[in-house]
Amino acid sequence: MKTLQQAASQALAMMDLTSLNADDDAARIEALCRRTATEFGSPAAVCVYPAFIDAADRQLRELGLRDRVRIATVTNFPDGSVNAERAARETRAAVVAGADEVDVVFPYKALINGDTASGRALVSACREACGDQRLKVILETGELERPELIRQAAEIALDAGADFLKTSTKTSTGKVATLEAAEILLIAIRDSGRDVGFKAAGGIRTSEDAQAYLALAERLMGADWLTPAHFRFGASGLLDALLATLSARPRRQRTAATESSGKNERRRRVVTTAHEERRC
Repeated sequence: MKTLQQAASQALAMMDLTSLNADDDAARIEALCRRTATEFGSPAAVCVYPAFIDAADRQLRELGLRDRVRIATVTNFPDGSVNAERAARETRAAVVAGADEVDVVFPYKALINGDTASGRALVSACREACGDQRLKVILETGELERPELIRQAAEIALDAGADFLKTSTKTSTGKVATLEAAEILLIAIRDSGRDVGFKAAGGIRTSEDAQAYLALAERLMGADWLTPAHFRFGASGLLDALLATLSARPRRQRTAATESSGKNERRRRVVTTAHEERRC
């Protein structure tokens, strides 16, 4: 099993650093993008509302990170309407605006009421609208609740062309991702035989949370599968937790560094003293 610091390093590279607040503005999104320039590397993407794709693009280019940090956005968000035409229109517009990835909300309420056709039609329409860009389908697993419904939603999205299965938005429902739901989605992906990724979002706040999801994915999918092309965390506060973990060296390393620094300082003083004596 990976150490906490190893998991934190891996999770950082798999983050979609997210800001989806009702009061977001260009300044906040620019600040979000500046947070991607960390001493430990950059997240995989930022995730913002469609209105801020351009602001994110400009800021990432200014930072010299646009080729490493992708821009994700959301459509059919957050309500998960059954209106496939509207969702496809929003998705197409997002791609034209410069989005590399689109997270579309699956019509989960319709599925709860027994309607399977709407989800299939909407994901299929958005897949076409996405073109060559990545389509992540938000299933709202917290609302679906029942394992058989979560599995059914996953299979519908997979059959309709999803590139990623995502747990939840939390924005409208307040319900967060769980390891149990994640396992259902990962097994559905594995069973499908398709090259599809997984995104955990909602309530993942600590390095320990991230470590648990990574361990689950590695157990089910294998270590080689765990790359930003297959696994993402959707979060905002998680970044600070990961950076705190990566900044905290184990006590033995700190002690060794302190002792080494002390030895170097004593050695420097000896050399300096000898040099001064020679000068005299």
